[in-house]
Amino acid sequence: MTPAMNNPPPADTADIPPAEREALARSGILVTSIEALYNLGRANSVWPLQFGLACCAIEMVAAAASRFDIARFGAEIFRPSPRQADLLIVSGTVTKKMAPQVVRIWNQMPEPKYCIAMGACAISGGPFRNGYNVLRGIDRFIPVDLCIPGCPPRPEALLNGLIQLQKKMRREKLAGPAAAPFADKSDPRVFPVPEYGPHGLVPPRNPALNHNAA
Repeated sequence: MTPAMNNPPPADTADIPPAEREALARSGILVTSIEALYNLGRANSVWPLQFGLACCAIEMVAAAASRFDIARFGAEIFRPSPRQADLLIVSGTVTKKMAPQVVRIWNQMPEPKYCIAMGACAISGGPFRNGYNVLRGIDRFIPVDLCIPGCPPRPEALLNGLIQLQKKMRREKLAGPAAAPFADKSDPRVFPVPEYGPHGLVPPRNPALNHNAA
């Protein structure tokens, strides 16, 4: 046997089947990559913004309290400043007068950052959809990574949404054609702040988000 066969080159971790990975893990051997470690650290140290809008915010507060304890899932620290947070939970009704402030908060958050639309009002306007003063979904102005339906959704729904977001974070690529949006340094993901005009918001939506709903 040649020396090259005695020391074969290490295989790419992506080539190892999941079943074999699990078998190695049960034996105390973890096979991973720098990218996977980086994403694992990010997914388990989420810092949500201490920010709420309406009744859904009460459910968000309950999720952080002792009965549900969102800290069990790595999102313990609710930060009072957008410059220290990486998760914006839009919890409640977004009025047209409040929408510019939400976009401004999003722009102040550092990358990588994520957004959860919590409740029917944040997703589509909810029962106030046809009101003159309510925005029909925050995804008109900022990108939304996850929607949690309900009016309002219970704390368990928010915890499940956080777990789904963490799964997404762990799957993200940091380079290559399939890289996550935050990995593109040429795109700062800072969106124009709408102004409240005499007939509503100007512009009525952010065309860069390709949101075509009425």
